[in-house]
Amino acid sequence: MSALARAITGWSLIRAFTVLVYLFMFLPVAVVVLLAFNANQFGSFPMEGFSVRWFAALWNNDAIVRAFKTSVLLGGLTAVLSTTIGVLASLALVRYDFRGKGLITTAMIAPILVPEVVLAVALLLFLRWLEMPKSFLLLLLGHVIFTLPFVVLIVQARLVAVRREFEEAALSLGANGFQTFREVTLPLIMPAVFAGMIFAFTISFDDITGTLFWKPGGVETVPTQIFAMLRHSISPEINALGAVMVVVTVAVPLLGAAIARRMATTLK
Repeated sequence: MSALARAITGWSLIRAFTVLVYLFMFLPVAVVVLLAFNANQFGSFPMEGFSVRWFAALWNNDAIVRAFKTSVLLGGLTAVLSTTIGVLASLALVRYDFRGKGLITTAMIAPILVPEVVLAVALLLFLRWLEMPKSFLLLLLGHVIFTLPFVVLIVQARLVAVRREFEEAALSLGANGFQTFREVTLPLIMPAVFAGMIFAFTISFDDITGTLFWKPGGVETVPTQIFAMLRHSISPEINALGAVMVVVTVAVPLLGAAIARRMATTLK
């Protein structure tokens, strides 16, 4: 066999293996979405008909609607706080030199390196040591800690590409530091800021590991509500709720990426 034939065979095997991996990852998700429209109460193939009644049942389920509202509120607050802190931290880490900069940078990125279970248990034990009870504020704090590094990395990557000459020109023309940030720096990094916000919202909305440790009693998000429902039985409502989660966690980042790309194109 020639070298060219071996190379073609090798790439064919790699492509086939890649397809199998993607099928293994996404085929179960496709099955859940498909069964969400099954008219039969029991998830089985072949489907006995097409129906959206399980989505209507979700709308009439007070517990699920309440969990969805909690997830949206928690994700929105997490996105706002993480983005605000992340932008300020990125400005400090990129634009200024100060003692302990490397240590602060490591501390900012550490939540990505530490497994979420370890981070969740550590924060819970620390607050228990402080004798602070579980609350929505604790849940929000945990989500901000977990999503903040992603925002910092995204904004930093954009901020490094922004030339200092633009800011220095604004300062030389009489603008103060805040005006320079508002009129020059922020518009230039806005695509990254928006992308980081969408990323933080999606991670918070989809999180279950940390939420199980941090949430107070009686507060459920969509992932924890699904987990609680699975303890009893696998109902068609779970498939419908899973389909909604798939749409939100896929559509929101795609929409955010499209908007961020459009914003970046406008700035060029």
